[in-house]
Amino acid sequence: MSENAVRPALRPARGSARLAVAGLGLAGAAWALRAVWHVRLAVAGEPASGPPDRGEGRHRPLNALENSYHLVSAAGDILVLLCAAVFIGWLWRMRDNARALSGEPPRYAGIWVYASWVVPIVNLWFPRGIVADIHHRSAPGHKLPAVVNVWWALWLVGLVSGLGLTYDDSTDEIIARAYHGVTGLLVGDLAMVGAAVAGILMVRTLTALADRRLVHIGD
Repeated sequence: MSENAVRPALRPARGSARLAVAGLGLAGAAWALRAVWHVRLAVAGEPASGPPDRGEGRHRPLNALENSYHLVSAAGDILVLLCAAVFIGWLWRMRDNARALSGEPPRYAGIWVYASWVVPIVNLWFPRGIVADIHHRSAPGHKLPAVVNVWWALWLVGLVSGLGLTYDDSTDEIIARAYHGVTGLLVGDLAMVGAAVAGILMVRTLTALADRRLVHIGD
């Protein structure tokens, strides 16, 4: 049966919003902790033995600070994945409610709720488009809250800095970047922390607007 054949039931999104807010808070804390370690690495300076990754698959033994950064980075990756899972869960609930409220199919196919974050080029605007479409259908007549654009602008800064959801650099390469150019890393870190904070405000704002309409319909 096609996605457009069944109209989903209306369900309050407060529970999924709370999970998304918690996930975003944890992800923001993880990025803040990475920023602290990036500063620590920059202050310590690169050891005389050179960067951890020598290229061609050769790596030197890590010192204590570098080992601790690997732990911070791994924990942060887990928290970011958890955040992604609960945020997408909130998007699905809001998307279903928007469809039920408007009686119209979403602008974007369901696969893009997942794939839009990782497909190159598409990930520059599809996720924001999905959020904007949800808001348009669930709260017609309300202008898109400015926090949506703030959240997306900060996310793009983090993405361009190479610190987004699917960054390509290995942990050892990030350590080398901290030794030789920590400013770019810190800009990305702060952008990601800001995106998490803006994301929390966005989730709360859009959920409140949509749930207000649900209550009005229920009355």
